[in-house]
Amino acid sequence: MVGIICAMQIEADGILALMENKKQREIAKMTFTSGTLNGKELVVVVCGVGKVNAAMCSFALIQNYAPDCVINSGVAGSVSEKVSVGDIVVATNAVEHDMNTTALGDKQGEVSFPEGTVMYFDCDKHICETLYNSAKKLENTKVEKGTVASGDIFISKRSQRVNIGKTFNALACEMEGAAIAHICSRAGVPCGILRAISDDLNENEGMDFVKFCEMASKKTVAVVNDFVNNI
Repeated sequence: MVGIICAMQIEADGILALMENKKQREIAKMTFTSGTLNGKELVVVVCGVGKVNAAMCSFALIQNYAPDCVINSGVAGSVSEKVSVGDIVVATNAVEHDMNTTALGDKQGEVSFPEGTVMYFDCDKHICETLYNSAKKLENTKVEKGTVASGDIFISKRSQRVNIGKTFNALACEMEGAAIAHICSRAGVPCGILRAISDDLNENEGMDFVKFCEMASKKTVAVVNDFVNNI
């Protein structure tokens, strides 16, 4: 079974529309829709915006459905000159850019565990490559692999975007991916992160995000559909 987590309903609707034999179950006020896509078992859930929502959703998904892998699909903002509106980013790893215990001697983005600290949570290499190959089938779309940075703030100012990009060598920023990768890493479940760029490196105050979100979501749906066929 493949688990698909989206932050917003608009990101999940296209996938849900393609599914058959759908059944719904509510867990922690989130609706999990299981069914089939291209004959393969799938469960799709909208977690809501932010790292805590994403982490809670990931854990509930893993505990209740035991997926073979978890894919986080959605949109993101560019923090690099390499990607712009309409491009696709497939994460090789993810970092929590707002995690800050630097006062204790840690580096920005490092997460502390009993056994030590981790800054970058790796995505599964096979999943990453399969998502990348699926994305490359999109027409007139640039596809890049690299780091996705997540934090509990919608980053709109160019200066903030540039800083995140340089600090973590990241391509895109959003608000859920690293939390999902964090949970999957601890639970031992392979994961992947797919992002369509909905707003570019220039200053954005939300209008560009709203304007391009629907277009970007259509691309991620096409990639997920092909990915499920090939996983």
